Amino acid sequence: MFKKIGIIREGKVPPDRRVPLTPEQCREARLQGIDIAVQRSPVRAYTDDEYTALDVRVTHDLTDRDLIIGVKEVPLDMLMAGKAYIFFSHTIKKQPHNAKLLHTVLERKITLIDHELFTDPKGHRVLAFGRWAGVVGAYNAFRAWEVHNGGVPALKPAHACHDRTEMDMHLSHFNMPKDLRIVLTGTGRVGNGAMETLDRAGVARVSPGEFLHNTFDHAVYTILGSADLYVRDDGKPFDRAAFHEDPRGHHANFLPFARRAHIYIACHFWDARGPMILTADDLRDPALGLRVVADISCDIGGPIDSTLRATTIEEPFFGYDTATGQERPAGQPGNLTVMSVDNLPCELPRDSSKSFGRDLMANVMPHLTGADADGMIARATIAKNGQLTEHYAYLREYADGASR
Repeated sequence: MFKKIGIIREGKVPPDRRVPLTPEQCREARLQGIDIAVQRSPVRAYTDDEYTALDVRVTHDLTDRDLIIGVKEVPLDMLMAGKAYIFFSHTIKKQPHNAKLLHTVLERKITLIDHELFTDPKGHRVLAFGRWAGVVGAYNAFRAWEVHNGGVPALKPAHACHDRTEMDMHLSHFNMPKDLRIVLTGTGRVGNGAMETLDRAGVARVSPGEFLHNTFDHAVYTILGSADLYVRDDGKPFDRAAFHEDPRGHHANFLPFARRAHIYIACHFWDARGPMILTADDLRDPALGLRVVADISCDIGGPIDSTLRATTIEEPFFGYDTATGQERPAGQPGNLTVMSVDNLPCELPRDSSKSFGRDLMANVMPHLTGADADGMIARATIAKNGQLTEHYAYLREYADGASR
């Protein structure tokens, strides 16, 4: 049970403007008797003045806090010995770039709790930014369409908008082609976020069968779940549970959709054991209809061969030469336009923070400040007082290797 909570200034470069709790949510926490303080920051989307206006204490010094909450990885020079932290550590898959982070956590006897690991008793995650990746990614797909057809997008970048309300205002003025056809893969949080944007843009949803076989006088999209996208190699009926347990022995049946669609928005989760979805050979198909690939999932070396690299918020697009598989400048005639930004929720930091903080307050805060009856905090704890917990003991060699 934590008594004093601090919101850290995001220190990772390039800066992340999101916050785990908005000013209103901090005020709500204070009204619930939670002692909360916010570290001053020149970059976050909610200003220091917005916090102080609601009587939330803003300070440079968090040394009196028991628990410090952030969003992204905390830089090593900001990690205080003996404290407890919650942030997205990106260590549980032994990500090479964060081995030093975990080593430092253990060395300084820190308790590390990870947002990604907060789950309910059924194992479902209770915190995520995925919906906002979908919301922005689909908007960027329309901007990529403009780049492909004219070079300079008329739609204002999402990150230059104050919030989603402004982004939607610009979206309402998008010059939607009447025959535009869009295909999505993935039906989770990311896919649902993308569908929100398409629905707000007035794109009509149709079934996969209608998408393949019907003609339309208005823009349409379809969304493919695993049962629509994958086929067993042995010809037996698709078994969704078996596929998600082990996707080997399957192949994708995406090419018919790639021939029909103009824009592909990828929102799926991909298992590295799984089959390719869109190969370089597919992209050379003479009947290919695709002009834009908006890869929100952004698995480099993954199931979409045109995703050569992650792009940035500032420079979100590149061209893909289907004949050679090489990168080209975005907007050159005859090439695909690819959008593969890997930190899309950062483009709408006020909205994504508000949504994330609402879930944090409702689903996690009662466990942090009171009894953790169902073990949510324990399940999300990678290290306690500098010792790896039992479930994450497999990270020992990974963390030790960073000291060599």
